[in-house]
Parts: sequence; C-alpha cells; structure tokens
Amino acid sequence: MSDRVDAIVTIKEQTDILHARSAGREVARQLGFGTVDQTRLATAISEMARNALNYGKGGTCTIVTEKGQDGRLTIRVLVEDHGPGIADVALALKPGFSSGGGLGQGLPAVRRLMDHLEIDSQPGRTTVVATMSRRP
Repeated sequence: MSDRVDAIVTIKEQTDILHARSAGREVARQLGFGTVDQTRLATAISEMARNALNYGKGGTCTIVTEKGQDGRLTIRVLVEDHGPGIADVALALKPGFSSGGGLGQGLPAVRRLMDHLEIDSQPGRTTVVATMSRRP
C-alpha cells in the first residue's frame, strides 16, 4: 500500500487544533491503534498544531498513513507553517526552552510521544514531521 492522505486540516484558529487532534485520533482508531496510542498521537498533534498557530501564524496539518511491506502500519503527521522559523532546532528540543514564554515542553513532548520526529526550519517555512508505527 502506498502512502494515503487521510486528513488535511488548515490551522487558522484554536478550534482547528481540536479538528486536527480529532482527525488524528480517528485515523489511529480506524487503523486499530489502541486508546493509549490514540491519545499519544492526539496530544502530539495538539502540540504541533498549537506551535504552527502561535509561532507560525497558522499552517496545515496533514495526516498520512502507509502500510509497509512487513505489514507495519505508520501514521505520519506533517505540520507546516510559513512563520519566522525556529532559530535553533536543537535548543527548541530541550525541555524547558521556550521562545514564547511557555513551559518549553511542546516539541520535547512530541519527541517523547512519537516514534520519530524531524524538523526542518528556516525563515518562511517550518515543517515538523512525526511518525507513529505499529505492527498489525
């Protein structure tokens, strides 16, 4: 099975964070992920979408699924914004660091909750990709 786009949510206001979170939870449920993994995914999506809204002035959340040749099911969440970018990605991934006066737990939490996290950031475009996989 090739990659399949399951949901695209435009992030323009706070309620869009809830829509993205719900979409991720529903995709995970449909794929047979347990409630704990559904909650982990929804929490990670909330953090990623909130960052796009608060720091990137909005963006998009795309949820893609794939089934590997080994039967592994993967959910990939891609959140992209066109804000100022993250000046120091390594620093942003350290617990307690915040460029906006928060607790500094957002991106470190996403890294803990998901199986893999990649961040590509430069002024005008930040892309955060997080994946979660499970065997059937």
